Amino acid sequence: MKKNLISLASLVALSTLTTGVNASEKDPYLWLENVEGEKALNWVKQQNTQSLSYLKGQDTYQTIYENTLSIVNDKERIPYAGERGGYYYNFWRDENHVKGIYRRTTLEEYKKDKPKWETILDVDALAKADGVSWVYKGMSCLYPKYERCLLSLSRGGADATVVREFDMTTKAFVKDGFTLPEAKSAISWKDENSVFVGTDFGEGSLTDSGYPGVVKVWQRNTPLSEAKTLYKADKTSVSAGGYTVYDGDDKYHFIYDGTSFYTRDMYLLENEKQIKFPIPNDASIVGLNNGKFFVQLKSAWNGFAQAEVIYADIKDVNKKDIKFTSFIKPSEKRSIEGLSFTKSAILVTVMDDVKNKVFRYLPKQNGTWQIDQVKFPETGTISLFNTDPERDDFFVTYTDFLTPASLYLVDGKTLEFSKLKGAKSHFDTSKFVAKQQFATSKDGTQVPYFIVHKKGMKLDGKNPTLLYAYGGFEVSMQPFYSASIGKNWLENDGVYVLANIRGGGEYGPRWHQAALKKNRHKAFEDFEAVAEQLIADKVTKPQHLGIQGGSNGGLLVGTAFTRRPDLYNAVICQVPLLDMKRFNQLLAGASWMGEYGNPDNADEWQYIKTYSPYHNLDKDKQYPKVFFTTSTRDDRVHPGHARKMVAKMKDMDIDVLYFENLEGGHAGAANNEQRAMVSSLTYVYLMDQLK
Repeated sequence: MKKNLISLASLVALSTLTTGVNASEKDPYLWLENVEGEKALNWVKQQNTQSLSYLKGQDTYQTIYENTLSIVNDKERIPYAGERGGYYYNFWRDENHVKGIYRRTTLEEYKKDKPKWETILDVDALAKADGVSWVYKGMSCLYPKYERCLLSLSRGGADATVVREFDMTTKAFVKDGFTLPEAKSAISWKDENSVFVGTDFGEGSLTDSGYPGVVKVWQRNTPLSEAKTLYKADKTSVSAGGYTVYDGDDKYHFIYDGTSFYTRDMYLLENEKQIKFPIPNDASIVGLNNGKFFVQLKSAWNGFAQAEVIYADIKDVNKKDIKFTSFIKPSEKRSIEGLSFTKSAILVTVMDDVKNKVFRYLPKQNGTWQIDQVKFPETGTISLFNTDPERDDFFVTYTDFLTPASLYLVDGKTLEFSKLKGAKSHFDTSKFVAKQQFATSKDGTQVPYFIVHKKGMKLDGKNPTLLYAYGGFEVSMQPFYSASIGKNWLENDGVYVLANIRGGGEYGPRWHQAALKKNRHKAFEDFEAVAEQLIADKVTKPQHLGIQGGSNGGLLVGTAFTRRPDLYNAVICQVPLLDMKRFNQLLAGASWMGEYGNPDNADEWQYIKTYSPYHNLDKDKQYPKVFFTTSTRDDRVHPGHARKMVAKMKDMDIDVLYFENLEGGHAGAANNEQRAMVSSLTYVYLMDQLK
């Protein structure tokens, strides 16, 4: 994150100075946290040169790169589009639009194989005109006309963005419109002439996590300095903001205070009054429909079960005796993934043993619901979008490991659906099989995982196998089709495994909470159980087993190879957290203490230090050659994590590979060429290590 008047490099340099001599003595690699410091960047370029020379020098690189680039630039891939005001909008990148174009069409055109698109914004042209490597970060438009929008642009892919008001009718920026300088801002429409805004207003306006902590209302044609303060969160909160929700002709203004990553206080703004919602602070408001607000619980409350969805009248928010009614309950194997609202019904997406189902709930006059299933296959992942409270029809995508994504239009009344578009298959899926299996973790928990491989695979322990997992933040890993995995790995006799370890959301909040803080080791034990099951089943053996993870998943695989270096022969550790003593002091790290704990608390550091990869390296152990990747422009997970880990390993004479993209943010790449290159490096590495 770059401040208005001082660069991130300067801030890090200052923080390094203020940590004192003792901190430098304890951590000799602290200088690598100076993101844009000359010494640090010279070190990065040296590592990049060594790793790229080695990986690009492999015979397999060029073919894999060409395969991957053709996939990401494929003009036949589905142009997913969001409906607003009668138009269908899509952001598109290809070899002619490296940074991308924002475009639109009509539904009639969109249904065609080759729709005619109207370009609204050319990001490549804008970047050239401004002399800035812009990355498109989203367009938030004002309901119901959707003509005025707030466009977010990032330098090189960072989370921090510049915001500019854009006019869809003139396809130009609004003169003297709402604009914000680069920061991690929260801005949304209140009405046509005012916005809720949280940004870097100066000292005390950001939380310890680096996100907005002050919510203001900013009127059009007035300076930002005159914006009226509505709410100020505590410094220990993660973030705060305001937004508007529409329910038919009614609109409601909300303020949220994210008191931690998993707790929040919610307020209804009525004129000048802020009314706090009478719900637990770990519950989430998941929708507003026909005057009722729907809440999903994360803990049992007032006779309702953990993960149950309940609702109440929004007009009763201020009443002490507000009455909640149950809408849907989870089960042992079924978790509730989301609610979407149409004109006549509520659509509920659930996961049964990590596979999606969708149900339509129609209200009946006696206060009950008629429940009908939308009959998609029950072996993959279903995603709903373009659901609208003004109509009943909606869009669905379906995919699984061997089925490219297809886009369907569903008739909201009959639930019959027709295929609009389908991605082509880049490899012959008929040669492969995908199935779900279970491993038994150390405490007896059954951990599901998916395995994809060629039909007739020999169980001789010699199959190169890639195991992927995430295991954190209630994020679910579901079946998906990947052309690059199919073309570059499966077709080369590789086996792909996706593990649904605890810490994720595959079975709802209980699955996530089982691996929080002092129970983090449960996620690592689950991961090891899957690896050991693959070996016991003679799918593979340690010399042919590789693992991969990014962000929290980078912490997972970093911990995995330091805990059990004997179990793996390849490790792809992407944009990782690794120094768990300092994670809360770097960029957005403080926001994740709800997940990991606070390392500054002596009691909590006692369990964090048992797995912190940076602190558990042992020069006397034999480690696999790990491949670390990160991005200089990642302002979410600090690149210092990967930098320091690599420097420490190299000083221990441990063979390691490192690549840091100078752009790309937390996604690791800013355009398709970078995305293809970084992806190709991983497959080259895997083949070199495992085949």
